Amino acid sequence: MISNIVVTGGTGFVGRSVCAKLVERSGGASGRIVVPTRRIAHARHIQMLPTVQPVETDLSDPAALARLLQGADALVHLVAVLHGSEERFRQVHVELPQRLAAACAQAGVRRVVHVSALGVAADAPSRYLRSKSAGETVWRSSGLDVTVLRPSVIFGAHDRLLNLFAQLQALAPLLPLAGADSRYQPVWVEDVAAAVLRCLDDPTTIGQVIECAGPDTYTLRQIVEAAGRWAGHPRPVFPLPEALARLQAMLMELLPGEPLMSRDNIDSMRVPNIASGTLPGLDRLGIRPAALDAVVPQYLAPGQGPARLDPWRARARRT
Repeated sequence: MISNIVVTGGTGFVGRSVCAKLVERSGGASGRIVVPTRRIAHARHIQMLPTVQPVETDLSDPAALARLLQGADALVHLVAVLHGSEERFRQVHVELPQRLAAACAQAGVRRVVHVSALGVAADAPSRYLRSKSAGETVWRSSGLDVTVLRPSVIFGAHDRLLNLFAQLQALAPLLPLAGADSRYQPVWVEDVAAAVLRCLDDPTTIGQVIECAGPDTYTLRQIVEAAGRWAGHPRPVFPLPEALARLQAMLMELLPGEPLMSRDNIDSMRVPNIASGTLPGLDRLGIRPAALDAVVPQYLAPGQGPARLDPWRARARRT
């Protein structure tokens, strides 16, 4: 069993679940789960997990990456950004994989699991999807033993999607919504994390691209309406025509901090975020994905919260 693993992006939403499952998988056996982070304070959610070692690392420094990967058996790469300029997307989705692939080759780390996204393509309409496609190309041409996972939008107790829309509906009398008819197959974060582990332990997945999608397809409007309903404060949803949606997104981009929506997000919405059906899915890994309505009501319902969600209870309620 692969035991010494570096998880880039391990402090994020998906990374927390991956690290927790890696610890559970090890069962107290020897091994290390090394998580690079800009600041140790960012790793507070995983810092107490046994065998997890947060390490302050500058991922732009090839020498730091060489030290990070020394003695590792595998790399799980989760780092991504949703907003930014063409240059920012290239830095994170293309140049970072190039540095990591070179560092892996130098350190003798052959096994890589890379988490990408559904809908990526070199000619996709958004910078996000095009840059993610270019990042996949970097890994597949690296000569390493790479498996690529392409998830749809990911939900879970600490997600930014369902929680955000629930909070907005608690505050606003109605919700203007860009991309209301865009389509998704939401997938539970625990199922994506399980897929990462199955790939690490199954060498027959090397060279494959596996789509991670939930059992049901929703429009964005249906997801938003469900979030409000489950949280106990449903609001009317007002679909915005694209011109008005782009204007709204442009204004959001001008606000300080990370925008709630960008024009590039709207461009991404033109591509259905659903499984193609031509590539292996979670069933290839023996995973039966959880349904959105079996998990989300448990943490959005009034009086509940992320800390109250029991993933195993949710699994028992799958449809």
